[in-house]
Amino acid sequence: MITRVLVGVDFSEASRQAMDRAGQWAVRCGVPLVAMHVLQPPAPMLPEAQIALPDPAWLHTMEDHAREQLEGWLKPYAGAQALVKWGSPAEELIGEANPETLLVVAQVGHSALERLLFGSTAARVVRLAPCDVLVVRTEKAK
Repeated sequence: MITRVLVGVDFSEASRQAMDRAGQWAVRCGVPLVAMHVLQPPAPMLPEAQIALPDPAWLHTMEDHAREQLEGWLKPYAGAQALVKWGSPAEELIGEANPETLLVVAQVGHSALERLLFGSTAARVVRLAPCDVLVVRTEKAK
């Protein structure tokens, strides 16, 4: 039994389509909609940079900005909840899900280069999620 719908949002057009589909499922099932955006911590490119920690105020500002954007996307969905976390998108989505969650992700989010370098979040979620996963297929931009 589905007790909530969790959708991953990266602010791409594909994730907007995934949110729309997740909202439809939440209404159809009569369960809450939860949208999650995952911020990825800045990674140092040089070994020497590992000693420099990001400014906590800057990190907090980034989190606040992401939450504001996500809440704006959620306005059409009464009672929906916005979650902003730090980490790996696939791991955070999987960690937030339970067997009664319907997890919704877009098939295509950011650029092909990013998918090549980092892998597909959707593919990792499908492989590792403890629940049913709905992958929303979107038209590729021309």
